[in-house]
This record gives sequence, C-alpha cells and structure tokens, in this order.
Amino acid sequence: MYGNYNCGILKLSDCFRIENRESNCLIAFRNDIFYRNWLLIINCNCLKFMKNNLKNIAHKILSKEWATLLRIDYDFQFKDGTWKRLSRESYDRGNGTSILLYNKLKSSVILTKQFRMPAYYNNNSDGLSIEVCAGALDKNEVPEVCITREVEEEVGYKINRPKKVMECYMSPGAVTEKMYLFIAEYSDDMKVNDGGGLESENEEIEVLEIPFSKAIAMIDSFEIIDAKTILLLQYAEIHKLFH
Repeated sequence: MYGNYNCGILKLSDCFRIENRESNCLIAFRNDIFYRNWLLIINCNCLKFMKNNLKNIAHKILSKEWATLLRIDYDFQFKDGTWKRLSRESYDRGNGTSILLYNKLKSSVILTKQFRMPAYYNNNSDGLSIEVCAGALDKNEVPEVCITREVEEEVGYKINRPKKVMECYMSPGAVTEKMYLFIAEYSDDMKVNDGGGLESENEEIEVLEIPFSKAIAMIDSFEIIDAKTILLLQYAEIHKLFH
C-alpha cells in the first residue's frame, strides 16, 4: 500500500512503462526532481481527470496585441457524472524567470522598483512595485540563460551559475505562465553596469541593495506584495542562506 492514493516511489528500471492491473492503470516515470534513477508509480485513478473527464476542447483567440488572450471551451464531467460545457479565458504570455541575488558578507539582497500598470489599476496608489529581478523567456530559451541576461540588463551584475530552487504557476486560474525561481550570490566585483533595464523595452528600473532583514520586514509591512519576491525571500529565510 502506498497511502490513500496507492502511490509510492520504487527503484525500478530506467524506462517509462504503463501497466493494467485489475483495470487500474499504473504509470511509471522518472522522478527528475531528485536527480536519481527512481520511478514514481501512480494509480491512474488519481489521473482519471486527464483522460476521461475532459473532452471537446476548443480554442478561440480573443486578442494578440501583446500576448495571447484565449477563450477555451470544453466539456467537463463532474463527480456526480454530469457533463457541462464550460468556458474560461486564459492569458498566454509565455513563461518567466526570477532571481534573488544575495550577498552573505553584507547580509544584503538586490531588489528592483518599477511602475506596474496592473498594480496601479488595482488600487495601488502609485503603481510602484518592489520585486526581485525577473524577465520573460524568449521562445525555446533556457531559463538559466534568460535570468542571467535579465540580471545584467536590470541590475547590472554578471552572475555565475544561478541555482533553480522552485517552479510555480503564479495565477493558474487565468494565466498560463510558469515561473522558474532562482537564487545566486553576488559581489561588488560582479558589477558591470548600472542596470535600470533596456531603453528599447521602455524600462525604467531602480536598483535597490538592502539588508535582508529589512526585506523580510517589508513583507510584514506590506511594502513588498509581489508573490515571486515573497516566495524567494521566504525561501532564503527557511533555508538560512545568511547563516
């Protein structure tokens, strides 16, 4: 038995396989999270939704002025067996990266401040948002390459070997974007320019170097209300990056 979901981790052959046992489909796949030759076995009753509870998916483009706004219509079967035709709007702007730059010797972090129109529209008095450095992935771009470029453009540091610590959807009910979250150490000798973003992209970014303790306090005071920034600062706190 593997708990309530009949799931467990077994060390099996290094391959993908599908089995049927007493009408229960078992899927085995590599568990790359642990970077080991382990396969995860999941009772397909857990995954029934993906195969049997969704059909007749239709996409309609509503706008492509910047990213793509879609209306997605689909048939969905509820637990009581009834089918309903549902419709959702989904905003596809690609995936993104963000990074917490930290300096152990100075107990400091690098953040940014810039104007965000959606924040302003949602009753933010000045629209200014304090965030970790971040940027959108170009097509087929590796996240590590993207965030290294964004760090140099936005805050002016040339970093080495950013470490990915999380992947998450920031608003999965409406936006397709998956965010790849990184950390990296920085030092004064990595500074190659003043940062501030690209004029060609109409960016005006203020670079902030502040004590880590102050950044944590700014979450409590609601000065930092950006989700990816809160996640990375709390990651640093939980994993004791400054201890």
